[in-house]
Amino acid sequence: MGGIEEGEPPRKRVKVPPGGSDGLSSNSSLTEPREPYSMAASPSQQGDKVAIGSKGIIKRPEFVKIIARALYSLGYSKSGALLQEESGIHLHSPVVDLFMKQVNEGKWDESVDTLYRIGLSEDIVKSASFMILEQKFLELLKMEKLNDALDTLRNKIVPLSINVNRVHELAARIISPPLSAVHGPSGLDAAGSESRSVILEKLQKLFPASLMIPEKRLEQLVEQALDVQRDACAYHNTLDSELSLYTDHHCGTNRIPSQTLQKVLEAHSDEVWFLQFSHNGKYLASSSKDRSAIIWEVKDNEVRLKHKLTGHQREVSFVSWSPDDQQLLTCGVEENIRRWDVGSGECRHVYEKAGVGLISCGWLPGGQGVFSGLTDKSICLWDLDGRELECWKGQRTLKISDLAITNDGKRIITMCRENAILLLDREAKCERVIRENQMITSFSLSKDNKFLLVNLLNQEIHLWRLGGDPEVVSRYRGHKRTRFVIRSCFGGLEQAFISSGSEDSKVYVWHRDTPDPLFALAGHSGAVNCVSWNPTDPHMLASGSDDYTIRIWGLDRVKLKNRDDDNHQNGINHHSNSKSNGV
Repeated sequence: MGGIEEGEPPRKRVKVPPGGSDGLSSNSSLTEPREPYSMAASPSQQGDKVAIGSKGIIKRPEFVKIIARALYSLGYSKSGALLQEESGIHLHSPVVDLFMKQVNEGKWDESVDTLYRIGLSEDIVKSASFMILEQKFLELLKMEKLNDALDTLRNKIVPLSINVNRVHELAARIISPPLSAVHGPSGLDAAGSESRSVILEKLQKLFPASLMIPEKRLEQLVEQALDVQRDACAYHNTLDSELSLYTDHHCGTNRIPSQTLQKVLEAHSDEVWFLQFSHNGKYLASSSKDRSAIIWEVKDNEVRLKHKLTGHQREVSFVSWSPDDQQLLTCGVEENIRRWDVGSGECRHVYEKAGVGLISCGWLPGGQGVFSGLTDKSICLWDLDGRELECWKGQRTLKISDLAITNDGKRIITMCRENAILLLDREAKCERVIRENQMITSFSLSKDNKFLLVNLLNQEIHLWRLGGDPEVVSRYRGHKRTRFVIRSCFGGLEQAFISSGSEDSKVYVWHRDTPDPLFALAGHSGAVNCVSWNPTDPHMLASGSDDYTIRIWGLDRVKLKNRDDDNHQNGINHHSNSKSNGV
């Protein structure tokens, strides 16, 4: 690989250097005869405690009501009615049931009268009355009963003295009815049962939850519980589809890629310098000192060679996927950029500029333009046919420089000095610089564009938050870098992890919240130059090395099974929430 003397500036190798409404519909039991409402406990309830649960903080009546509400929402009306009958705990009081029945049947004046018997505040009564009478007005308008609609507006709605602007809109509909005049506030047919269900949903949000149980309240509580477990999970790296209600959720480090999944990929004949998965996770691109790039296909959890791309006269230092993953850019060291068709493997265009070499590449969002850093320290933008659209001259980049473009295409990010990164705002025509105390060797932009991962000469990786005043929020250590460019990346579910290559032939993995690595994965026999985490599969990580190979890392299935068996005793996980307990 070739070393350098102590004190020399980093060498370019391109490696661097040193140094609800279902339960409320007409099919609901609310419109069917039922046993009279009674606060008396049924025989099955006698002796039961008011509070249930191991901590005694769950009120039994509330719990039963929420279950009943869930049954109605799921369409199990008979089961909901049976639960109320057997428990002696009813979902709503008789007056609320009557009110809901009147709204469903379009008995607007009666439902307004009933409002005053429920025991609501004056403000809620006014707002609910307005909503009901507006629906009545719109239905009369649809039936062309203009006099009745005008009477409702003048003598019922206006005296409420609220929503004046809306009153004016309703009045205008009588004078000059628009096409939408027959539509209610929801945009649904104002005379249909659907719109009445919508009115009930709106009224439900207006009423205190103790009077009308919110739609899908049980689902909300369960989702909140899962969110709490997920947030407390120290090494969370599990897709939501894999979460279960049967057990408490906990990911150990066994949910992080740590074992080679398949036979080592050996299609390159020299050092592998760069790797990048496509946005859809279906492809992996690699570039090498052997002057070639390879498109690999990810299928059935296995990576296979699809196309070998040749034509560069120099080592290939970068690759970049188009936004739709149908095209790939490859950049030769101080040479040119080639645009390839992923389906056929054919070169569609070569981008170059007389007298200067190209050193990095990236796409304009939408895939209609190509960016590159040049050896004269400028940055250029071309259209797909190679016509130069913009060029930013001056100290905009270095000869060894990464390049990133934000998802909205407004900012270009590049290394402008050995210890500084330029944030170039194309729209505002302004620049911002973030500085490090050490030489920067590479960087990686997070998927949400909010964070920048910066590799430094002193064997540290810094995590910068870019919003507002950029600042370093985390530092990672443990990997080795003395002579060459070593690259790192974000990865895992919601990019909660960091991975990096290393000159000690290992792949390092950190949690974003901890400075020390969780894993140092052995397997390569040469420096690991680059890593890439599959953006759609949090359990797949790729690494490229000076040993000419690419390794695909996945879950240790044996360890995963043993750990899961140990942790799922009677549906309860016993674990620590501390992220410092790494392996």
